[in-house]
Amino acid sequence: MIRVLVADDEDLIRGALVALLGLEDDLEVVASTGDAQAAVELAVEHRPDVCVLDLEMPPSDGIVAAAAIRRRVPARTLIVTRHARPGVLRRALHEGVNGFAPKSMPAEELARVIRDLAAGKRYVDPEIAASALSGEKCPLSDRELDVLRVGREGARIAAIARELHLAEGTVRNYVSSILAKLGVDTRHEAARLAWENGWI
Repeated sequence: MIRVLVADDEDLIRGALVALLGLEDDLEVVASTGDAQAAVELAVEHRPDVCVLDLEMPPSDGIVAAAAIRRRVPARTLIVTRHARPGVLRRALHEGVNGFAPKSMPAEELARVIRDLAAGKRYVDPEIAASALSGEKCPLSDRELDVLRVGREGARIAAIARELHLAEGTVRNYVSSILAKLGVDTRHEAARLAWENGWI
């Protein structure tokens, strides 16, 4: 029996996934949640074989949750999303995510992917992979992306500095560099542009 954790902040989607996967003879949903941090805690508690994680899920996102899970338990991770931007796929693979699939995937196909992941294989939706290969390269450094990621919800410079263990002046320098590279006027615009391109 393959033990599965499902995490999606949309109740209807999460409930449908749990119900549909529960119809498979060899899959057992051992936990479900709508919160990225709770997904990590439940993975540690239940030790599933595969974690199915929504990309856009508070308080961080599915990729952050997948990386945290990977550090604490030997579970395989599958990101599912409606918005499959190329940069997001690159970020997911960089963080060691094992699978990446669109939410439009039929339930029986998703079940097959979960079985493949549990068997040690990887899966990336072919259309997402093709668009990732032709996607625009991010002009920002990893540290600049960290600043945008932490500040995406409007956090002040001081809060970003605390979170990243940097001096406030250093964060301001990163912000100035980000705005210049992206040709925008505000951190909000920069974060929106980076999110739309899948860089954060």
